[in-house]
Amino acid sequence: MNRWGMTVPLTGVSLPEQREIIEALPGLGYTDAWSAETNGSDAFTPLALASQWAPELRLGPAIVPVYTRGPALLAQQAATLANLAPGRFVLGIGTSSDTIVERWNGIPFTEPYKRTRDTLRFLRRALAGEKVTEEYETFAVRGFKIDGVPGTPPPIVLAALRPGMLRLAAREADGAITNWLAPRDVRTVRGVLGEEPELIARLFVCPTGDAEEARSIGRWMIAAYMNVPVYQAFHQWLGRGEALRPMNEAWAAGDRKKALEVIPDEVVDDLIVHGPPEACRARIREYVANGLTTPVLAIVRGGGLSLAEAVRALAPGA
Repeated sequence: MNRWGMTVPLTGVSLPEQREIIEALPGLGYTDAWSAETNGSDAFTPLALASQWAPELRLGPAIVPVYTRGPALLAQQAATLANLAPGRFVLGIGTSSDTIVERWNGIPFTEPYKRTRDTLRFLRRALAGEKVTEEYETFAVRGFKIDGVPGTPPPIVLAALRPGMLRLAAREADGAITNWLAPRDVRTVRGVLGEEPELIARLFVCPTGDAEEARSIGRWMIAAYMNVPVYQAFHQWLGRGEALRPMNEAWAAGDRKKALEVIPDEVVDDLIVHGPPEACRARIREYVANGLTTPVLAIVRGGGLSLAEAVRALAPGA
């Protein structure tokens, strides 16, 4: 089955106002709805609504941080969604970033690999209905058992940007989630993850024929992400470190204007899907041809289209 996902909630429209758009997704050919958790909606509430508004969709958070909820609460929320969408919920977990975890939530961002590994191992047992008492390296759980075990324990996929986490995803999870990459980068990721596990990626899509409009928006987005240490390291691994170095240096020096100016057009064109809707759909299919299992579109407004119009124009069968 060819998957084609949408990021929910869509940016710029209140969650209650998105019901009609989300209800329409399956009829347009979308198979998945994936949430995100940064500084807006939490990861689970939009999926709970989508489970009732569009019961055909597969649902998942991409991703829930492993730090910002205790392990038991994370298991409880996952079980709730798994029971709302039996057989259609996938749990995406990951480290998130030091900004979200430490600066915004006041939680030390320490041992990210081990914390993710331990959380994955705990969730496997808890969501299968076991009573868990375990001393993990990064936390301890004593006597936790879910009330309301999911009839179908959800698959668990890991946010993975570099080889260590990709190898963990391949060994112990049901797939990997990645972000901010070009079609050719999918082969690099697959080289570590392997060909079999599901690979999910959020793709930022700006459906406009005005390349300068898209690049102007894209530069702001790239600057916001690519100065975060985990993303800097990811793109150094992908071979984009030198191209992004002038931007990183200007940003570190506090010169935001210069940082935007020195991002090369080719980097923006690599990382932001843009063009008329038909060109965007063709570009998304390049990712799939290179080994991406599940593209998850994140619509960036452009070209004068409303969100509802963009969702329709970017649908796989449009």
